[in-house]
Amino acid sequence: MASTSDIRNGLCIRYNHDIYKIIEFLHVKPGKGPAFVRTKLKSLTTGKVLDNTFSAGHKIDDVRVETHKYQFLYAEGNDFHFMHTETYEQISLQKDILDAPDLLKEGENVMVIVNTENDMPLSVDMPPSVILEVTYAEPGVKGNTATNATKPATVETGATVNVPLFINEGDKIKIDTATGSYQERVKE
Repeated sequence: MASTSDIRNGLCIRYNHDIYKIIEFLHVKPGKGPAFVRTKLKSLTTGKVLDNTFSAGHKIDDVRVETHKYQFLYAEGNDFHFMHTETYEQISLQKDILDAPDLLKEGENVMVIVNTENDMPLSVDMPPSVILEVTYAEPGVKGNTATNATKPATVETGATVNVPLFINEGDKIKIDTATGSYQERVKE
């Protein structure tokens, strides 16, 4: 058992007969009344996100998990196939377990969170950012840069990302996997 002082991003807890991962948390100490922790929880079985508030000192049931490094091999419909980088054991995971499946490129390394009680994969942590090549982008219109103008661009995995007007086909861009947004152009 853990308490609210142990809450951190990425902690897996058992709550309402399900396993949740804490995405965000905020410790609040109002001027009047007891302190509490406001959290955003993501269900590792359904993928639903819910907001919850725990009072300070509340006992929470944490789940023992291990993280293993896996390499993404290929996608087949809704099944995504991964290989353990040390044992070469292959596993297949459903698309809804992944946070950003449309940004996953073959050969990309990810961290898979595994429940130690039953060796079931719970979720897949993507790297903080990925570098992908733009396969389609409409040309930017000259003189249309008074503000932060963006245009949709398609990357090599098929995802669509809003990018600045100066990005062209063939450019490599860095994308934040948490938000799916453009970060910067990458020069090689």
